[in-house]
Amino acid sequence: MKKILENIGKYCFMLWVIFSKPEKFSIFRKRTFQEMQAIGVNSLPIVALMSVFIGGVIALQTASNMDNPILPDYTIGYITRSSTILELSPTIISLILAGKVGSNVASEIGTMRITEQIDALEIMGVNSLTFLVLPKIIAAIIFFPILITFSMTLAILGGWISLLLADLSNTETYVLGIRYFFKVGDIVYALTKTVVFGFLIVSISSFYGYYAKGGSLDVGRSSTQAIVSSSVAILIANFLLTQMILLA
Repeated sequence: MKKILENIGKYCFMLWVIFSKPEKFSIFRKRTFQEMQAIGVNSLPIVALMSVFIGGVIALQTASNMDNPILPDYTIGYITRSSTILELSPTIISLILAGKVGSNVASEIGTMRITEQIDALEIMGVNSLTFLVLPKIIAAIIFFPILITFSMTLAILGGWISLLLADLSNTETYVLGIRYFFKVGDIVYALTKTVVFGFLIVSISSFYGYYAKGGSLDVGRSSTQAIVSSSVAILIANFLLTQMILLA
């Protein structure tokens, strides 16, 4: 418990340093675009692959359990859309990105720490936390909603394709279900969660990388700790945000 409280204190101090001492805008802008490429664009293939299959599985499972004659046929599209937008895309994809992005961020900063590159930045008078971490946080906050929107679209398309291939529904019925009782607030809720998840993933992973000690094995341990802690933080934040937004 004492160790957890110490880490929380160090994490809060790290965030205070990051946002209190900004670097030159020209440097910050350049690094932010670089991080958008590394964090966002490079994550598109895995997001696309997972989203298509998640949407396909949800649609097939829903269709296979449509035994009640009272339920209309468009229920398949409605459940696929609701499940994808409210939970599967923002939460499941963020958990996957916690593994991919979180491990990359923690290992990159951890390697710089043990090779004394961060110490060199400090000697040159550069705020190493702002220089290294803030562009990653901004890139995640900007690009994660784009990734999740992309994921939602592909998941719904994946559900449509799977239903057509399995001959369990048709396009008109599926589209009717997607459009039925659609609320823009669901999209706002999902993207709000996504911004919070992106911030947690990058900031927590940066924390474990920045305070890594030892050699290459310790960098690996820091990456593992970053993934686990980010995943737990996402699950807790998901519960709290659902309570505050959907059930308010």
